Amino acid sequence: MTRNGRNELSLPTIVVVNDDPGLRHALRFALGVEGFAVRTFARGAELLDAPDLPDLACVVTEARLPDMAGLDLVARLRRRRARLPAILITSDPSLRLRREAEDAGVPLIEQPLRGDSVVNGVLALLTGRGGTDPRGRHAKA
Repeated sequence: MTRNGRNELSLPTIVVVNDDPGLRHALRFALGVEGFAVRTFARGAELLDAPDLPDLACVVTEARLPDMAGLDLVARLRRRRARLPAILITSDPSLRLRREAEDAGVPLIEQPLRGDSVVNGVLALLTGRGGTDPRGRHAKA
């Protein structure tokens, strides 16, 4: 159970994959405040090998992980679940990376991150798919 009494397993789960522990913590906090369950991983292989992952609502990953490219991680996850939304975070992306992300249907958010750019990106992806705020069904009475 979460602090506010909601069952964490019923919330949409956002996965953050980034080797920077400070950024992982900040994104966990920001997304958690918005009502999402959040799992974090430092490496792509840790996520791929996790035996207990619930249905993922969205993946937020660094473009250059220590063990693989973020787009490769997204491709491998999409083999398991075809339409998995994802966001790529990077600083100073090349034109090639921009094209590859666009071709994969993965929005790119540039660092340094500003305000709620990642939270807003996640919400845009999830509401664009269903038309309603994924947190709405979990709002407090």
